Amino acid sequence: MDAVVKNFPQLDFKSDRPSQQEAEDAVRVLLRWAGDDPTREGLVDTPTRVAKAYRELFAGYDMDPEDVLGRTFEEVAGYDDMVVVKDIPFFSHCEHHMVPIVGKAHIAYLPNGRVLGLSKVARVVEIYGRRLQTQEAMTAQIATAIDETLRPRGVAIMIEAEHMCMAMRGVQKQGSTTLTTTFTGSFKVDPAEQVRFMTMVRGR
Repeated sequence: MDAVVKNFPQLDFKSDRPSQQEAEDAVRVLLRWAGDDPTREGLVDTPTRVAKAYRELFAGYDMDPEDVLGRTFEEVAGYDDMVVVKDIPFFSHCEHHMVPIVGKAHIAYLPNGRVLGLSKVARVVEIYGRRLQTQEAMTAQIATAIDETLRPRGVAIMIEAEHMCMAMRGVQKQGSTTLTTTFTGSFKVDPAEQVRFMTMVRGR
């Protein structure tokens, strides 16, 4: 799975990950830098809450997509047509500004004798979403993880999301949506399969 995680070097958590106290101290520094007083009543417990929240928001670094995708099912009664899981909600964080990315992922694959449990597809989105990300990288990583583990005839991914780094800062354009796609295998070489995927996702 090196191709999947190469943009996310794994920490040696025992030696490299800061302690809880160090994380909380860093939050206090940021609160002071923002212009507030971390000792005032409303902020006294904020560093602890933020550190706890970060553990949850970035839990994807502790998850391995192989563990999620490793179990497949071969009893499919000969089914070999497209499997589509659409409108998978996710949130992530922009690796440039560490502000939220909120969107939906649409995933399809063409089985090659094996299928995934449908919840596993959503879990892969969660794993890569709960890391610092760019939408382009996340789209490619999900496709690669499914492609390398399931070995289907093809994978199609579409992600549409709003980036708070555009909505809350900079150009401050609320409601702007970014769309990314990745195709592998049969989807990549056959435009008709791409059209079929897009039609199924859009519901027309």
